[in-house]
Amino acid sequence: MHPAFGSDHYLLRRQVLALTGKFRVYAPDGSLALFSQQKMFRLREDIRVYADEARTVELLWIQARQILDFSAAYDVTDSTTSLKVGSLRRRGFHSLVRDAWEILDPGDQPIGTIQEDSLALGLLRRLLLGSLLPQNYDALMGGTRVADLRQRFHLFRYEMDVDFRFDTASRLDRRLGLAAAILLAAIEGKQAN
Repeated sequence: MHPAFGSDHYLLRRQVLALTGKFRVYAPDGSLALFSQQKMFRLREDIRVYADEARTVELLWIQARQILDFSAAYDVTDSTTSLKVGSLRRRGFHSLVRDAWEILDPGDQPIGTIQEDSLALGLLRRLLLGSLLPQNYDALMGGTRVADLRQRFHLFRYEMDVDFRFDTASRLDRRLGLAAAILLAAIEGKQAN
């Protein structure tokens, strides 16, 4: 696996003034670990994740299975091996008031969930406060928290702490966890704007 996926903590930043979604993921030492940019004018989400901003080494490919789907599934492929790492599937109606996703293994079997912190806070975000109340997601596998994806409060930019330190047994593949963070910033982050 590429060394970019070797840390337990990352900072994700979404560039605000860009035609397409541009994401930079920083390692704990502040160095750029990953760079991602959504493709423009695509009917299906197509997000490529690179080792650098020059986009010389593609590491991950995140692609929606269908054009429009309320319970959209996104396949995550390791571009260096062309093997599917797993998938992330939005839980349709459950996500109306509280964002909820399923983590799927390469065979599309559910292995975990990612959900917004609470129903009450989800409602407050959607009905009153919007982006003034940062989102917080917990990734769970077998009822145990394996990651915390916590948006930082900033008026003019989107930042998210991605923390895998809870996953002492390395149950969640970091490639899938970071793909989830990028998807949350791309899809859920768009809804807040």
